Order: sequence, then C-alpha cells, then structure tokens
Amino acid sequence: MTELEALRKNIDEIDAEIVALYEKRMKVSEEVARYKLEVGKNVLDRSREENKLNQVKSLTSNSFNEKGIVELYEQIMSMSRKKQYSLMAQNGVKGQLPFIEVESLKKEGMRVVFQGVQGAYSEAAMIAFFGDDVPAFNVGTFRDAMRSVDEGSANYAVLPIENSSAGIVSANYDLLSEFEDYIVGEQIIEIDNCLLGLPEATEEDIETVYSHPQALMQSSRYLSLHDWKQIDFENTAMAAKKIREDGNIHQAAVASSRAAELYGLKILKKNINFSDGNSTRFIVVTNQKIFLKGSGKISISFEIPHRSGSLYHILSHFIYNDLNMNNIESRPIPDRPWEYRFFVDFDGNFNDVAVRNALMGIREETLNMRVLGNY
Repeated sequence: MTELEALRKNIDEIDAEIVALYEKRMKVSEEVARYKLEVGKNVLDRSREENKLNQVKSLTSNSFNEKGIVELYEQIMSMSRKKQYSLMAQNGVKGQLPFIEVESLKKEGMRVVFQGVQGAYSEAAMIAFFGDDVPAFNVGTFRDAMRSVDEGSANYAVLPIENSSAGIVSANYDLLSEFEDYIVGEQIIEIDNCLLGLPEATEEDIETVYSHPQALMQSSRYLSLHDWKQIDFENTAMAAKKIREDGNIHQAAVASSRAAELYGLKILKKNINFSDGNSTRFIVVTNQKIFLKGSGKISISFEIPHRSGSLYHILSHFIYNDLNMNNIESRPIPDRPWEYRFFVDFDGNFNDVAVRNALMGIREETLNMRVLGNY
C-alpha cells in the first residue's frame, strides 16, 4: 500500500465515524423536536446556537480550523432544524397559512382594473385572462391599481411583473410589499413593440420617441441606430395616445400594433424588440386570501439578518424539501441603507407537506416573511 492509499484509507475510516456521529446527533434532534412539541417551544433558538458555535470554536487548534468548524456546525444545526420542522409537520404542526382553497376564481360580476389606457399590454393581459366581456376600468399608475383592489373598488388588478428582455418591474415588487393584496393568477403576453407615428409621418421625420422605460429598453438596439431623444412615459398605449393628441409629425411612440389601430397611428417600423421571444409576465391580484385548487407556483417575500450566510441558509429550505425555485429578486428596503427584501417564486401548492415544511422553517428564520400567493 502506497503512502497516499494509506492516508485515503485513514480518511475513509474517519468519515465513517463522522457519518455515524452525524446520524446519532440527528436521532437526538428528533428527541429535541418531540420535547419542543410537548412544551410548545420554537425550533430556532438563536442564543443556544450562538453559544454552541462559540463552544466548538474554542475546541479548535488554529484560526483556519476555527472558521471551518463554524461553517460545519452551522450546516449541522441547519439540518437539525429542518429535521425538527419535518417532524413537527408530520405531527400536525403545519404553520399558519390562512388561505382558502377555491375550485375556480369568481369572474362573473367582478370588476378588473389595469394601469394605462386602451391598447395597453396590461389590457391585453386582462382580456387574455378574464375574457373580452369583463367589466373593467383603467387608472393612471400601478399604485392606483393596487389601491383600487385594496379599497374594494376593483376585485382584481392586472399588473406587469417581469419582462423576458428588460427584467423585473421593480415598482410592482415594492407595491406587493406595501399592500395586503395577493397573487391569484398570472398571464404571459407576447410583446410586439412597434414604432408608431402620425399617418403622414415617416421614420425620417422622427426626432422624439415616447414610451414606457421598459419598452424603450426592449427596443434599445433599434433605437440606438437613430439620433432620437427618448422620453419615459407611464405606459406604451398612453404614449401612443399622446402622439395622436399632440399631432406633431416629429414625435413617435413605441407601442403595440393594437395601439396603432385604436389611436389611428401609422406603424413606421414593426417588431423593433431586440429579442424575437420578447414577452411580459403579468400577475392578477386580489385582496382575498384565496388560492385556486391545483395551483403550482408560490410567491413569498422576506427580510433576513444582515450577516454572512443568512440567505444561503434560507435557500437551503428549498433544497432540503426538494422544491424547485424559479426566481429570486431583491429590492432595497426604504430607510434602511444596504438592507434588502427578497422575493422568491417556487413550485408547489399550499397543500403539499414539503411546501408547508419549508414555509414553516423560512418563517421562523427570517424577518417579516409574507406569503404573496399560490397560483
């Protein structure tokens, strides 16, 4: 046997001992979980964990091993907590999820609000989700739409949340944190950005282009070929309406072909997106805590302590429970510099044991966690 083989054999023997000790520790964790169930004690005990980390650090012989043992024990304690959450779920402690399951979303007699004017992509998403005959009204801002649902003047609101090319609509992530409204559906709409001008205009006449910032971003490759002034507008269809009302041959809008028809404008250039598969995902929100039977996606938000490894430990709940995470975004928290609120979308249904197990763990280990919906 070579020296290397002998060393590897020694490592294998040590690893076998570590595995045996790990399993022994996890069995003790089960007993801890049963005790906590009996007395109603929380799984996470931060002071106990801090004391344990300090204790194991003191047993090491150098600074390198000190850091390594802390990382190792953070993982061991994390696994222990997850085991305890799992046992609690098996014993009927599933956490509070005050959402009511419904067979279908009530649409008859319901009012829907969207931001913008006729011809907006939000209107197209609303029609695709609710149908042509849905009673609807429009407002000027996303905040107005959320407020309409929050106050009850609308039953549902349709809001853009993410574009495949330009990324998230950050304002609507912030509004999801501010308002007690919940996601009950989503609709994806293909974006067909066009350059729209007055009927008598040509591309050569254009000097200024108006549109929503995301539409300008989605069309940036085409727009960069021209020395045109670009001005942000609240909505693509509202930009088209402005061009019609101003009657200025030197102005154009980036908007949909439907907006061109509605406002009597000429399509100066079709399909100016830099991505052929450009699409926007819209969410449907309501002020009721409901979820549709068979829903397969969950959205949550949370804040975490501002220290190393916090996000890693939270995301491990998805891994441990075999849940597929689709998306994670962060937004700065107002009045708290360099602190962030995280938004996560993942596959699952509120009735799934794995989902409830993960949510129970995440809720206990984060700050201000909110379940935004199952849809």
